[in-house]
Amino acid sequence: MGDAYDVAVIGAGTGGYSAALRARGLGKRVALVERDDRLGGTCLLRGCIPTKALLRSAAVLDTVNRSDEWGIKASGEADWSAVLAFQQRMVEKNVKGLTGLVGQRGIDVVKGAAKLLPGSAVQVEGSRIEAADVVVASGSAPKLIPGIERTDRIITSDEALALDFIPETVVVIGAGAVGLEFASLYRSLGAEVTLVEMLPHLAPLEDQEISKEIARAFRKRGIEAYAGAAVKSLRQEGERVEVVFDAGDQEKISWVDICLIAVGRGPVTDGLGLAEAGVELTERGFVRVDGLLRTTAPHVWAIGDVADTPLQLAHVSFTEGYAVAERIAGIQVPEIEYANIPRVTYCTPEIASVGLTEARAKEGGRDVRTEKLDFRGVGKANIEGEGGFVKVVAEADGTVRGVHMIGPHVTDLIAEGMLITSWEATIDEVAALIHPHPTLSEGLGEAFLALAGKPLHSV
Repeated sequence: MGDAYDVAVIGAGTGGYSAALRARGLGKRVALVERDDRLGGTCLLRGCIPTKALLRSAAVLDTVNRSDEWGIKASGEADWSAVLAFQQRMVEKNVKGLTGLVGQRGIDVVKGAAKLLPGSAVQVEGSRIEAADVVVASGSAPKLIPGIERTDRIITSDEALALDFIPETVVVIGAGAVGLEFASLYRSLGAEVTLVEMLPHLAPLEDQEISKEIARAFRKRGIEAYAGAAVKSLRQEGERVEVVFDAGDQEKISWVDICLIAVGRGPVTDGLGLAEAGVELTERGFVRVDGLLRTTAPHVWAIGDVADTPLQLAHVSFTEGYAVAERIAGIQVPEIEYANIPRVTYCTPEIASVGLTEARAKEGGRDVRTEKLDFRGVGKANIEGEGGFVKVVAEADGTVRGVHMIGPHVTDLIAEGMLITSWEATIDEVAALIHPHPTLSEGLGEAFLALAGKPLHSV
């Protein structure tokens, strides 16, 4: 396929295209290999963008149906075909923008399924691409419960995005970010929702106070949630699904229109020829990488969801893609501090966090101080009509180690928390910062003022 490339990237999702764009910006000749008809990978086509479009429609419906709280007489219902059309417009707009950008930057897009060859070369549909370095960014796919197969009523998030009707009853299995978001979405659309989580808490990766608050908020919304619950069986009969699960010492049986399985995502590695090329996988099937994201094969790197790194998030993939492209170009890039990467969940109420939870800090032997600021102490949150809180975890010397939030628009507020933890700011330093009034950002400012011993609108 012509002259050899400097970099060949397998997969055009967030990790792959960010690596390709950065490498090209550093003067490298880049081939971007994608087996899908469109660029963008999971995030643009089946994840971040389409799900957030659906959640935006749900949020508008929630606002309309609560409008009397703000003195407006209105009510609404979802036009599902129009909601799906809006979702598709958002996807196509982002895909078109990305495709144009890749073309403008002079990156060669190669369509087809890729197979890694020994010596950092890639085979695509019978043709061989020579490259000095190869970046594996093949992404992930939704996992299923062992022994359970997809049907038209037993689905994952992929199928949920194209569902042609609004279910009246739903069981969501898994209360991580994906499960929480779809449970929230379906409830906003009027469905009766049951949420089942195997681990002891909803949002199991979050601070336990966040987990308790989302459980309380979901109960208030009418979502029936069970933590510490084990699914025993699933079966479809006609257009209904029977879900049997243990909740404590009780067996529960639910007959629903849809059962959505949201138990995590697994790496996409089948057919890539990784083992033959000397690339080792972990026991869980992820590509083994070192701290610099190098695989066990020379000049082969792995990034994004397929790599054995701590977080499967689009913004992690962006960060890893940039880091690898710069390392290939000879730039010294430090290892990524995954503990200081924000985590966001777009359910209602939203959840956002960065850094150590209180439990993790204590497990690490740290002497910690915490403060929890109720959002109802902030004027703008009351105007928005939502509660929630900001929780700060700091060491005894004042160094901030974690920021955890639940409430309105906290996914937009967490960037400040990332700066605080990444720069190891102290309580007094953050308390001295000025947060504009009236804004939701005051929730952060007020939490630090309270932790510094000089609360304003809190006790």
